[in-house]
Amino acid sequence: MSKVSVIISREFLTRIKKKSFIITTLLLPVLMVVMMVLPIYIAHHSEKVCTVFVLDENDYFLNQFHNTSKVKFEFPSGELEDMQQRCINGECDAVLHILKGNQSNRANLFFSEDPPLSLKSDIGEQMDEILFDRALQKEFNLDIKKYKSIKDLSHSDIQTLQIDENGQAKEKMVEMNRIVGMVCGMLIYFFVFMYANQVMRSVIEEKSNRIIEVIVSSVKPFQFMMGKIVGVALAGLTQFVAQIILVVALLFSVQLIVPELVAGDEATTEVVSQTGTAFDGAMVASDADVFGDISAFYSFPFSTLLLCFLFYFIIGYLMYASLYAGVGSATDNETDSSQLVLPISLPLVIAIIVIFMGLSPQSEVVRWLSFIPFTSPIAMLYRIPSGVPLWELLLSCGILVVTFLGCVWFAAKVYRIGLLTYGKKVTWKELFRWLRM
Repeated sequence: MSKVSVIISREFLTRIKKKSFIITTLLLPVLMVVMMVLPIYIAHHSEKVCTVFVLDENDYFLNQFHNTSKVKFEFPSGELEDMQQRCINGECDAVLHILKGNQSNRANLFFSEDPPLSLKSDIGEQMDEILFDRALQKEFNLDIKKYKSIKDLSHSDIQTLQIDENGQAKEKMVEMNRIVGMVCGMLIYFFVFMYANQVMRSVIEEKSNRIIEVIVSSVKPFQFMMGKIVGVALAGLTQFVAQIILVVALLFSVQLIVPELVAGDEATTEVVSQTGTAFDGAMVASDADVFGDISAFYSFPFSTLLLCFLFYFIIGYLMYASLYAGVGSATDNETDSSQLVLPISLPLVIAIIVIFMGLSPQSEVVRWLSFIPFTSPIAMLYRIPSGVPLWELLLSCGILVVTFLGCVWFAAKVYRIGLLTYGKKVTWKELFRWLRM
């Protein structure tokens, strides 16, 4: 075991001392924070209130538009040419000319400089609302306030409740469960492939440089393989944890330095407060929905998901990394290795495609994929947030462990022979023949 620990230490220290490792560890969190914060910062500082002059040929929309946090409407008198000239002079950002006609729903929007992309849709929404309200009054003689009150009070609210074996109903956030399952599956997918590929490239590099001949003269091939796999995993996990800590620290620093980036929108707060004053009953129902969602959130199986994520990540990585190491030992370059890696990586790709097809976690396809060891690290994590019987979870874990041991045995046999095999293009038939040697 001392030789394995020496190899683990060598692989770990060699990677974390590389300039590329240090630069990536420091640079990636900065880029992630910039990508998250920069759009919000630009939106806060580039957004301005657009002033729109309204010229209505029918006086249908006169003083009907209401100002928002993005648009301010004015109704000056004058001809269209005069308003267009005032727009050119910078007195307004756009001129809304509502054309004369029976329907009063056709308009032109003049501007000197390009307005925000949302300006046209904001004006269109208000015009549609005004036309609709007028149609209710004119055609159906309905009171607008009563109509909006009835519309708000008749809003449906459907909660999702899962019934257990004892007949007890428990609130479940179905959408959140699937999203969390997909995210966990994607993390497993990227981590396994990224770290397993590092193992394979490392083996191919040392084999092509003939360094491996010196190493295996004093270390058994199996010890060398396991030391390399564990060392790469520790380096990868160190980098991942460091990046998470840096991202959290940077986001916390941004929040302290620029607190307005996380502040709520004043206009939205004002609208909510007005709505709460007008419809107290609706706000009470909304509060109940919020507390219901919080209750469902805290009933989420975080501890089970975390333990299973660690288990499937570790065992799944070790299984695939051992196979990738075996492939790396059997080839001299990455071009030849890609042909052997494809059948190994295909199950994980299929699992990712299946979960992104939107299939239910309880569907038969996903259920069977959660038992197949080469797809279970993704499929089972997709199922866990929605609930999995304990016996199915234990069965899946047991099958994965047994398959992992078989893959390590297979990879060790290939590794022992492939390390010293040069100048020969190896096929799968040749690899299985090595198992009998």
